[in-house]
Amino acid sequence: MRKWISLSCPLIMILILTSFGTSPNILVQVPESLRVKEPTPVLFPKDRTIMQSAMVVPPFLGSSFVGFKEALAFKESQGDYFTINTLGYLGKYQFGVGTLQLMGVYNATKFLNDPTLQEKVFRTNLARNKWILRKDIQRFSGKRIKGIEITESGILAAAHLAGPGNVKKFLRSYGEWDVEDAYGTSIFHYLEQFSGYDVSSIKAVRNPRI
Repeated sequence: MRKWISLSCPLIMILILTSFGTSPNILVQVPESLRVKEPTPVLFPKDRTIMQSAMVVPPFLGSSFVGFKEALAFKESQGDYFTINTLGYLGKYQFGVGTLQLMGVYNATKFLNDPTLQEKVFRTNLARNKWILRKDIQRFSGKRIKGIEITESGILAAAHLAGPGNVKKFLRSYGEWDVEDAYGTSIFHYLEQFSGYDVSSIKAVRNPRI
């Protein structure tokens, strides 16, 4: 009897398991309160940046000289070395042919196709403007004109826009005399937008050339 039971138990288990596999699907009724009828919002933890790992963050340049020149270049040309605007100004920093000649550059095509030369011209022109405006930088830095603080970097940026002579007139008239470029950007705007950068690495040089 015991031998028969020991032989029959495995057969019974096989039949039971087989019956589950061949039986019709059993429908499970989900309670009405638990049914999902529409998409539900995904809740993120508080103070967590969404998809932070997928974000592309540009390098932080801050108030460094590199930050200054890249901010100015973006304003001038969106940082494009090879662009010419509607008035014929060239390159990343939008130089006119006359200014290039002052720097000792006479081949505009070569200039436009040489990013290294463009960077050299930019620094050389800053050194020239810093020499011309050295007394005004010393006199007006830290003062406020029309609600904005005058800084060395703002003065140099404005000189890049309108020339050092026009910046002198603005400062010495305490903002009563201002000019705009062909696109409506004023000396005041550049003094404000490019205030507070560190341009101490640029040394004032009289009549510098490439």
